[in-house]
Amino acid sequence: MILNYNLQFFAKDGPGGEKTEAATPKKLEDARKEGQVAKSREVGLGMSLLALFLILKAALGWIGESLLECFSMIYNRIPELVKLQDGMLPAAAFTAVFRNAMLRILLILAPFLIVGFIVAFVGDLIQVKWKPTMKTLSPKLSKMNPAKGLKKIISPQSLIELLKAIVKIAMIAYIVYSTLRDQAGEIFAMYDMPMMQAVAMTGNIVINLGIKISVFYMVIAGLDFLYQKWKFAEDMKMTKQEVKEEMKNSEGDPQIKGKQRQRMREASRRRMMQAVPEADVVITNPTHYAVAIKYDADAYAAPIVTAKGEDFLAQKIKETAREHHVEIVENKPLARMLYANVEIGELVPPELYQAVAEVLAMVYHAQGRA
Repeated sequence: MILNYNLQFFAKDGPGGEKTEAATPKKLEDARKEGQVAKSREVGLGMSLLALFLILKAALGWIGESLLECFSMIYNRIPELVKLQDGMLPAAAFTAVFRNAMLRILLILAPFLIVGFIVAFVGDLIQVKWKPTMKTLSPKLSKMNPAKGLKKIISPQSLIELLKAIVKIAMIAYIVYSTLRDQAGEIFAMYDMPMMQAVAMTGNIVINLGIKISVFYMVIAGLDFLYQKWKFAEDMKMTKQEVKEEMKNSEGDPQIKGKQRQRMREASRRRMMQAVPEADVVITNPTHYAVAIKYDADAYAAPIVTAKGEDFLAQKIKETAREHHVEIVENKPLARMLYANVEIGELVPPELYQAVAEVLAMVYHAQGRA
């Protein structure tokens, strides 16, 4: 009994095999256009928290004075608000006081909102650089698939996120507990303090606690960013087959390119062989190398290499030279030097002038030429 198996079923990650190859620049660029980048939400949140508490620490006095002024303004206008007009409370006065209070509160919050936006923007810019895309905002029906949503809930990634949340909560709870424990004496002393002094002390304790939590959160954010970069690189990995297919699509099929290069070499070889009959002499190794030399004092400042070849091609050059009665001279060192250092269509370099001139002189003398 013969059983037929499809070995692709035993390959990891589908028919392409295991994803062992690093993502190509093209795949990374395509992923970036789709909004897929290595990014940690914790970085932006940590930077925003730290900026918030630092601003609070620096501007706490100004914030307190502004809030007191706002409260005084509302308090002083209470008589106007409760004064009846035709048996009704004045709506216009209420509207004016409410608008004025909201404007003042907005001015107080404006620095926090502006700094928060800038910090969040810089946090994303540091992670993914500047290349905006609208692809992530476009609706996708696949995102509404309940099965995919369930997979995200029950997945290794969700477990990692749960562990991260537990670690963060535990560490934040420890920071809060240790801070309050160390300042327990000051906290109990608030019973004997004036209200404003107690409020100021409470604000300082909260702000210092927030800065500690923010610094810890930045450490978590840095570690999470490194993890997200590693995970993104792993997710973007490709199989060997995918790399081959991408090379075919971007650079063309290697077999087709190989055939094109072969045809170009054949065309170049034909042009070279057509130039052999015009040469003055063919210098040989005698079996391995053959170099055709032409000298036209009116056209060139020095002799020029019109053809050269090795092994089989060298034999073809010599055969063509014999057919057209071109002199063939054996000079092993000179043939090797010309073949290795002078390309087709290039002039003979000055250091080989004398050796080539001696060969040409010998050929011209044999032909009875000057």
